[in-house]
Amino acid sequence: MQEETARSAIDTFMSAFNASDDNYVTALLSQALTSDVVFWGPLGRSEGIAAVEQFVRDIRRHPAGTGTMVRCSAVDMPDEWARYRWVFTTPDGGPRLAGTDVVHLRRSLIDQIIVFAGEIESSAS
Repeated sequence: MQEETARSAIDTFMSAFNASDDNYVTALLSQALTSDVVFWGPLGRSEGIAAVEQFVRDIRRHPAGTGTMVRCSAVDMPDEWARYRWVFTTPDGGPRLAGTDVVHLRRSLIDQIIVFAGEIESSAS
């Protein structure tokens, strides 16, 4: 049951990247995130839905064109933390980016997001 709740919040968050119109982004994020969400993104730490919304809108305005963001793994959830893999693809075979997010849930909403973009390189042994 807990994984279903996490999956629902995560998929709603991910759908904000693919909204048919920018006007839907805020509503989707408000359904998935707490108002005081802490977002650890590629440019550092920020707080609040407005900060996450700005990140989503920036991705939606990718120079290569509007892309598609999808969750490409199951949701793995030990207790109140969850992780999942995602992929962002731009149109016409443009740039592709993959990564892993780790999220913390509070009362069925995401209150922390940590974005790991790109692949982890193998360690040299």
